[in-house]
Amino acid sequence: MKKNEKDYTVKEALLFSQRIAQLSKALWKSIEKDWQQWIKPYDLNINEHHILWIAYHLKGASISEIVKFGVMHVSTAFNFSKKLEERGFLEFSKKLDDKRNTYIQLTPKGEGILLQLMEDYDPARNAVFKGAMPLQSLYGKFPEIIEMMAIIRNIYGDDFMEIFERSFSNIEKEFEEEDGRLKKIEAEEKEEEQPKAAANQ
Repeated sequence: MKKNEKDYTVKEALLFSQRIAQLSKALWKSIEKDWQQWIKPYDLNINEHHILWIAYHLKGASISEIVKFGVMHVSTAFNFSKKLEERGFLEFSKKLDDKRNTYIQLTPKGEGILLQLMEDYDPARNAVFKGAMPLQSLYGKFPEIIEMMAIIRNIYGDDFMEIFERSFSNIEKEFEEEDGRLKKIEAEEKEEEQPKAAANQ
């Protein structure tokens, strides 16, 4: 069969689409189980944890940003944010210059539970992490999944990937490992590290 002007056949398109779909479904099943197990002691569901995560890394977020970056329906984002507010983890507000959008901000209690979850993360209880370990052992680093990130960028846009990368950059800068657990670097420690970094340049 001849390829069309777009340089692919329908068969190739189908094989690619279904390969991605079935691999993603299998991967998500494992991710979902790991994620639920991680947050279960805190009586959170995946959407609630994701909302806390986004609000933390954006230093407050609009409901529309939660929808976009959490890949959620607006009613899901709003309803779970309300539940988090009822538990004292979030505060709702409006901005003086933007009355149309509803914004959420983590409370100290909300930030505390998110930081505790980060500290409680155990790689040994994560099937996807363990599945990647043979690759890490072979190549000396974890898979960067560049092709998948390019696909996601083409679907959701640069804004989505910018927030995606910002959250991981924040973790790199704001957390340190201590006795095999992640802890947020306190403000005083950050101030001490900045002169050291400047002196080393």
